[in-house]
Formats: sequence, structure tokens, C-alpha cells
Amino acid sequence: MWAFLHKFSSPKYFYALSGRLIPWFGWFCLAFMLAGLYYGLFVAPPDYQQGESYRIMFVHVPAAWMSMFVYMVMAIAGGIGLVWRIKLAEVIAASSAPIGASFTFLALATGALWGKPMWGTWWVWDARLTSELILLFLYLGVIALNSAIEDKRTASRASAVLALVGVVNIPIIHYSVEWWNTLHQGATFTKLDAPSIHISMLIPLLLMAIAFKLFYVVVVLKRARCEVLERERNSSWVQELVKKYET
Repeated sequence: MWAFLHKFSSPKYFYALSGRLIPWFGWFCLAFMLAGLYYGLFVAPPDYQQGESYRIMFVHVPAAWMSMFVYMVMAIAGGIGLVWRIKLAEVIAASSAPIGASFTFLALATGALWGKPMWGTWWVWDARLTSELILLFLYLGVIALNSAIEDKRTASRASAVLALVGVVNIPIIHYSVEWWNTLHQGATFTKLDAPSIHISMLIPLLLMAIAFKLFYVVVVLKRARCEVLERERNSSWVQELVKKYET
């Protein structure tokens, strides 16, 4: 197992393997996305209180989930790169930051679009919203560090420290609706507690959540491949690859 993990951490092996996996993940992403949108827009019934406006949930909720999920992936990969100096971990961390920032912005934007008709305002300094906004700033800080420091290894170490410090914000986002009085509704997707989301709404929500995760995998692999080529541009295997495509 350790031999496989060591082999997978090789930039050359990762580049070849990811190139084969990306199309598969892409097609599965498209299938789940289309199924989720169809069930969410045409099969799921209107909400008895919110009417048709609740359907933005099928984008907003998966985006919010992904904003935290990607941050944890980025922080863990950054920590691995910081401790064990694994280049591929640094690449994944750097490649994840812009994607996570996009998911976070999407969650905030769709939340504002939902909040205007439901709350009567685009924005409130609610615990959930404020901590999610802080998450966006953390992503932007990581991106800024990676861009401002010319040496990639130094940039990765600096951004990893920031990402690890920012992990404390993740449980704050998750539990904010339980710890403080908030306008934001609590979780209803679990079938074990009340109130609970109806199965006709839960299915498209889960389909979209899977589609968003697959989308992240596709994009992070594509970005990581470009980052690997940039960092390994002077290595022999990249030179051979360039010659292969030139001929």
C-alpha cells in the first residue's frame, strides 16, 4: 500500500493517471448533474411555504457543502506538504484554492438571491453568512500567497500555515445555526431528525451534491496537471512529453 501511495505521489505517474481518469469523472459528473437538475426542477414539488423559490437550494446547499469540503482537502494537503514535503500535496492544495473560492462565492451569491424574497434583504450579518464570508477571505488569502511568492515551495508552506489556521472556521460555519440565534435555517436533510426534508427533494439534492464533488475532482485534476507541468518543466519526463507533442 505504501509503495502504491509513494508511486501515486510521483508527478509523472500522477500526470499520466489523472489524464486517464478525468474523462470518466467528467461523464459521471454530467450524468449526475443532468439527473439532479431534472429531478430538482421538474419532479420535486413546490415547497408549501417557499413555493418555487426553494429550488435554488439544489445549487446553494451543494455549493456550501463543497466550500467547506474543498477547504478541508486544501488544508490537509497543505499540511502533508508542510510536514512531509510531498510536491503533489502542495500541488493539490494550490489547485484547490481557486475552486473552493468559487464554490464559496456561489454559495454566498445564491444565498443572497434566496434571502431577498425570504428575508426581505440581500444580506444580514448572520453567524452562518459571516463565517462563510470569512471562509471566502481565507481562500483569497491562500490564493494571494501562492501568487505573491515566486518560489513555489515557499509559497506552498506559507499558504499551508494560513489554511491550517483557518480550519477553526469550518466547525463555526457548520454549528453556527446551533450555537447562536440566526435567521439561517438549520439542517433538514437528515432523515433521523425533525424537521426533515421530503424524499422527493432529498434525492435531487444528493444527486447535485455528488455532481458538485465530481466537478471538483475533474477541475482540480486538470489544474493540478497544469501545475505539475509548470513545476516540473525542467525535468526529463516533461521535456520528453513536450518533444512527443511537438512531433
